[in-house]
Amino acid sequence: MERKLEPSAPHFDPVPAASHSAEAFIAEKRIGERIRRLRLKRSMGLVELGRHTGLSASFLSQLETGRVVPTLRNLARIAIAFGRDLSYFFEPEPHPLFRIHRRGERVRMPQSGVDDPTYYFESLAYMVPDRQLDPYFAEFVPMKKGTEVRPHVHPGYEFLYLLQGDLEIRHGEHPHSLEAGDSVYFDAATPHAYRCAGPAPAVALIVTMHQMTAHAAAERPAAARPRPVTAAAPQSATES
Repeated sequence: MERKLEPSAPHFDPVPAASHSAEAFIAEKRIGERIRRLRLKRSMGLVELGRHTGLSASFLSQLETGRVVPTLRNLARIAIAFGRDLSYFFEPEPHPLFRIHRRGERVRMPQSGVDDPTYYFESLAYMVPDRQLDPYFAEFVPMKKGTEVRPHVHPGYEFLYLLQGDLEIRHGEHPHSLEAGDSVYFDAATPHAYRCAGPAPAVALIVTMHQMTAHAAAERPAAARPRPVTAAAPQSATES
């Protein structure tokens, strides 16, 4: 008896579907863009990265532009070259830091620890966690007779741009006069102090960096790196 062949259901090769799924996943994670950012951050060319990974420069170029899909083995090679875990390429990307402080959000604070403040300040970045520098808007008022200025020190560096008025800054044993438009950058580990040198308040933008060097920062324990989100006063004038 002759057997009648039934038409079979259409068969699709699972490889193209899997390939399409992988490509979609790679595109979603923007792995190529992450590799490119890592490479440029290290000032590394494609040829140099190829030497570290054993992959060709042309392949790496296509990988960064999303024209090829990398295998996990190739990704692992790239991750090792940059000192990263393989999971780095698949975790959600952190949002780049961007924080606007509106004028109305700032708080004007007086110099602490004295009855007659010689300056007032407003932190311009108190809402930024783990910040690497502290910018302040500072107003130095004319000092009363008999008020003493005691120098102070702190680690890192300090920058000041005088917006208006006259200001005297003593760095070490040397006094210096600043006028509106002048700026100064100095080692804050040297004793220094400010004094309003005119009849009107002196207004300045101050930026302090508390890390001495990048090398010293790298040596600090990780637990010691985060800074509290507080509006700390810039040390100045009569503080010791």
